[in-house]
Amino acid sequence: MNNNFVSEIDIVPLYAIYMKKSDGMYRIWYYFRNGWSIYFAFIFGAINTLVVTYYLAIEKAPVLNSIFPSFVYYFLFAAGLGIPLLTIIGWTHWKKSGARRAEVDVNYEANPYEARAMVNSEMTLKLSLKLAELVIQNNQNNSVPEKQINEIIAQIKEIEEFSSKRTLSNKLDVKYIRTETQERSDK
Repeated sequence: MNNNFVSEIDIVPLYAIYMKKSDGMYRIWYYFRNGWSIYFAFIFGAINTLVVTYYLAIEKAPVLNSIFPSFVYYFLFAAGLGIPLLTIIGWTHWKKSGARRAEVDVNYEANPYEARAMVNSEMTLKLSLKLAELVIQNNQNNSVPEKQINEIIAQIKEIEEFSSKRTLSNKLDVKYIRTETQERSDK
């Protein structure tokens, strides 16, 4: 067996190569963009929408102005209707739409570290299940069939072969994930 087996699967040494200490400014930029887009822009956009629609549309229309005599009534109505409605839309997006699946696929394609972690856990699980079968078999009758030993050796060779071919840039991890998910959806 290859002595570098663990380090080839583990992404920590690769992380040290690809991530440099000089990435501090990029991290600050990343955190700034998240704070801006997720929190500030979201809140600012909601307030802006409510203010503009009220003072440019509702205040000038007598029928709507009679329904919402002040901005506070309009705000409470919009929040009371909008928050549950947008929560349902968000839940539908995450749980029921193909859009979320596409987002996950793009994330794995764009982030080789995440794809690598997923593949590593899948391989570790397969090998752990085979080893657990061996332990149970050994405890039951103190003999391990040759077939099971050969299956584990084949699994180890498959993992070693795959690990020697894959890099963070050749997308073998993404192909592996697609193959595994396709096999599971075919069953």
